[in-house]
Amino acid sequence: MTIHLGRRFGRRSFLAGSGAVAAGLAFGPRFAHAAEEKRLNFYNWDTYIGESTLDDFNGATGIEVKMDLYADNDELFAKLKEGNPGYDVIVPTNDFVERMIEAKMLEEIDHSKIPNKVNLDPNFQDTNFDPGRKHSMPYMWGTIGIGYRKSRVDSVPDSWKWLYDSDRYAGKIALLADGSTCIQMGLKYMGHSLNATDPALIAKVEEMIIRQKPHIKTFAEDNGQDLLLSGEVDLTMEWNGDILQVMAEDDDIGYAVPQEGGLLWQDCLCIPKGAPHPENAHAFINYILDAEAGAAIADFIQYATANQAAKDLLPPEYSENPAIFPPDSVTAKCEASLYLGTDHVRMMDEAWTRILAA
Repeated sequence: MTIHLGRRFGRRSFLAGSGAVAAGLAFGPRFAHAAEEKRLNFYNWDTYIGESTLDDFNGATGIEVKMDLYADNDELFAKLKEGNPGYDVIVPTNDFVERMIEAKMLEEIDHSKIPNKVNLDPNFQDTNFDPGRKHSMPYMWGTIGIGYRKSRVDSVPDSWKWLYDSDRYAGKIALLADGSTCIQMGLKYMGHSLNATDPALIAKVEEMIIRQKPHIKTFAEDNGQDLLLSGEVDLTMEWNGDILQVMAEDDDIGYAVPQEGGLLWQDCLCIPKGAPHPENAHAFINYILDAEAGAAIADFIQYATANQAAKDLLPPEYSENPAIFPPDSVTAKCEASLYLGTDHVRMMDEAWTRILAA
């Protein structure tokens, strides 16, 4: 199964304190890499790591982590395409992993230095976008759908129509400020594959979104969950984990994958070409794939972990939550985004530029 993110301070911690759990992990000498300085530069999505993961890793290994944040895959790709400015570990989504492999932007991973790979769900041990997992290790996976305020909607918003093609919630809806994803969900609403390449179909979605713009409050920079929590919007396109976090804070918030289906994604841990601390990068990836460390991360950020050993440590409220691990009836209607080449990327970027300018 080929299938994005977020932490919120103030949420509950894993087993009453993930730091206390992770700090007691025994990782042994395999984390000792005297040849490298004890530093790691991590480039990650916002709110996409455990509450104390970086401090716990530092405590277990002596390696100090500096984390910078990006808003979407396009920003990540643009930052690294002219050369790695000094990052050791990055977290691209499946189609961007494929794109970065093709552009020779990723180092190969030495599996002998990732013994915790055995903890992965068998479905994630290999993948068609990176055969043999030569350049990536799976981190989290999930869906994209509609977060909504229950008291402000007539019924569960089970269609992309309410975001793309209606004035029912005018001024109270948000779409993601992620051009390719926004256009792809428009394609799904129109009954097409989100990987459609026909320029005429892309143009139809572009026209539809431009028509809808007077009813859209904002294109959210991956903060639709915060807009929903604050009451600024009643419906938002968002990653499932981000909505689950605010659902834990406000039981008037719900999440639904529309009947037309949505995006099924997988985020990965990768080492970019030219990483200054490759040994530390392997140690960090292996740490994240530890069962207890992975469980603490998954419990805190509320995304579906690809780490089966971590999942097994978590309670049914997580492991049996259909908003985190959707049933087959939902995933059957969803698709993974494919990397379709530079010409397709250019066409999508140009359509998005016109949408924003309209």
